[in-house]
Amino acid sequence: MKASVGWACLLVSMLLGGTSGCSSPGAYIWVNDLPQRAPQAGPYVIGPGDLLDIKVRNDDRVSTKARVRQDGQVTLSMVGDIEARGRTPARLAYEISLRLRPYIKEPGVTVSVEEAVPMTITVVGEVARPGVFTMSASSGVLQALANAGGLTEYADRDEIFVIRKNPALRIRFTYEALTQNDASATGFVLVNGDVVTVE
Repeated sequence: MKASVGWACLLVSMLLGGTSGCSSPGAYIWVNDLPQRAPQAGPYVIGPGDLLDIKVRNDDRVSTKARVRQDGQVTLSMVGDIEARGRTPARLAYEISLRLRPYIKEPGVTVSVEEAVPMTITVVGEVARPGVFTMSASSGVLQALANAGGLTEYADRDEIFVIRKNPALRIRFTYEALTQNDASATGFVLVNGDVVTVE
C-alpha cells in the first residue's frame, strides 16, 4: 500500500483550498494543454536575500551593491528605503530613477541580480526521499524527482503533478513524457514554492 499518499493528498488538498480528493486525480490540467509559456517563469522577480548591483549612470554616489533585507527593502543613498521584493530588476530600476529625479537630471539606472537566492521545491508522495530541496533556477520536474531519489515501486507513473500557488494550477505529467523528451514536459520550468507530488 502507498504509505505516503495520504500525507501528499492532505498537502495537495490544503494548497488547493480543500478541493482535491485522494480517490482520484482531482482537477488538473495536462502540461501539454497549458497556454504557451503561461506557467513558465517570467522575468526574474526579486526576493529577500538577493544581492543587487545597482548602477546610476555617471553618478557613483548612488551606485552600489545591496542585499535585499528580509523586510523586502534595500537602502540607497539619496533614496532611502525602497521596496525591492516582488519587483523585476527593470521595474525597480524605474522606481529608483523616479526617486532620483529631484536630485539627478535624467538618471539612467540599471539593476541586475548579482546573486540570486536558490529556489526551494517540495517533493512528496511516492518518491524515495520526500522533502524540501534547494534547486537552481530553470530546473524542471525530472530534476526535482531525481533530488528526491526517484520514484518508488508503488508510484503511478501517469500521475505526477506540480502544484503552483500563483497562479493556482495543478499540472499533470507522465513519467514517460518527462523521460522521452516531450517538449512540453521537459521544457516546463519550476518556480520557487512549487510542490511536485507523485501519486
